[in-house]
Amino acid sequence: MTELTLRLQQGDTETSVTVNHDQFTIGRLPECDLYLPYGGVSRKHAQLVKMADGRWIIEDLGSKNGTQVNQTIVTTSQQLHHGDIIWLGNVNLVVLFAHPATDLPDNYTVVPEPTEQRTIFRNVEQLQQQWIKADSKNGETSNKDKTIARLKDLVDIAKNLCAAASIEEIFFQVQQVAFRYLNSIDRLALLIDVSGSGHLELVNAGSRNIYEQQYLATNGNWISRSICQNVFEAKLAVQTADTHKDKRFAGEHSILVKGIRSAMAVPLWDENKVVGVLYADGHISSYHWENDGEEELSFFSALANLVASSVQRWLLAEKLKTEEVIRHRLERYHSPSVVQQLIAVGGLPDGRLAPTESEISILFADLVGFTAISERLTPTAIAQLLNNLFEEMLQEVFACGGTLDKYIGDCIMAFFGAPELQADHADRATAAAKGMLTRLKYLNANNFWQEPLQLRIAINSGKAVVGDVGSSQRVDYTALGATINLAARMEAVCPPDECVISEVTHKMLSQSEDFYEMGDYRFKGIDRLVKVYQTKLY
Repeated sequence: MTELTLRLQQGDTETSVTVNHDQFTIGRLPECDLYLPYGGVSRKHAQLVKMADGRWIIEDLGSKNGTQVNQTIVTTSQQLHHGDIIWLGNVNLVVLFAHPATDLPDNYTVVPEPTEQRTIFRNVEQLQQQWIKADSKNGETSNKDKTIARLKDLVDIAKNLCAAASIEEIFFQVQQVAFRYLNSIDRLALLIDVSGSGHLELVNAGSRNIYEQQYLATNGNWISRSICQNVFEAKLAVQTADTHKDKRFAGEHSILVKGIRSAMAVPLWDENKVVGVLYADGHISSYHWENDGEEELSFFSALANLVASSVQRWLLAEKLKTEEVIRHRLERYHSPSVVQQLIAVGGLPDGRLAPTESEISILFADLVGFTAISERLTPTAIAQLLNNLFEEMLQEVFACGGTLDKYIGDCIMAFFGAPELQADHADRATAAAKGMLTRLKYLNANNFWQEPLQLRIAINSGKAVVGDVGSSQRVDYTALGATINLAARMEAVCPPDECVISEVTHKMLSQSEDFYEMGDYRFKGIDRLVKVYQTKLY
């Protein structure tokens, strides 16, 4: 019994590997004799050793997820036999000897003798259908009845979960089923990767003890985060009958402190993605898992598969709700095309646009003689005038890809070049100004208001800090800095129905022939002369 071959099974693919060293290492490092770059496999996971008498043994090398032979965890050196199945994470290797001591069928599996404590680490894909398979030990009629009953239960569970609209309803259905079928568990939790960042959040929890229910749902300290995170990352189903006697959890002090004796956790699969974890534990050891553990874990996994689809639908619905809120908020500031781009690229972490330094052109458009106009109007008429005027002018800003900063009384403040990077922001700003003046001329010709209206527009370009600024109660998307201050000051020297631009903006224009030098000006708070250009844009 010396020539040894390992048959690697990964999905539908099988590969035969010859063990060609007396000490044969297996792991995720490329220098291992058998390189397994798969989930759940540690850097140096296990090794096979050929003894002097020709026997082969396997040893675990302190792997994170452990090594199993025929579902028995390898804690010390264990001899290998023909047909043994070695599990490393979600990968299995079938042991094949060229001259086995006894010829065994291909489907041979060694079933370990029950021990006082047991932990099962299983590939979830292999558990998906196992729960509805017939149990051969009770006879053909019993098997058929049991299979039909299980299928009916699955159909009912699926119907109820499909009808659930909220995460609370989803968990209620899961809790009802889990506590009805699994007498060994006392508490249940649903953890979801809500943000998609790999961080599990407790979304709901339940207990057989109604007095404990509310506390569990709002406080996740009772959950073994180490088990859940391991299940989520390694994509493995875990079941332990007694954490206190399991050496694998000897270093997990939190498990002992939290009073966890038995636990199960399975990943929530949605196609090829894990979206969360379904977790359950008990205060007492579940010794019946020695015989029924595989079946209960299979049921728990089947339930998780149904839950995963409902959770994914809920996540999608929540995403759409969030996007709709973001869209409505952004549409106050940005053109529809910019809004769509921001949502598409995920430009809103935590629902905010973080302040960043940007090169922009800032535009101020002020209604000429507004004080005198407002003296002759009622407050309602003033509001109506400004609403109608702003509606018209903002169309020109958005048409040029601009962003509305704010309305300041009768003044429109807008900028170009952020959040979407625009190399031609100066051209866009002047084009918007030209459009606003042209549109106002057309509106006046069509009796837009009781009397003709006029605008003064000032534009400056340069660096500014742009982003969401404010408190937790109120946030404004705005631009800050000296560039903005200068543009606001320049508006005072602009003649009615014209636009003035700074020298910086003038130099950035692709075509500046329409602008001529107006002169050098000194503005309050700015200790230098500023050259200003002006033009009549129609």
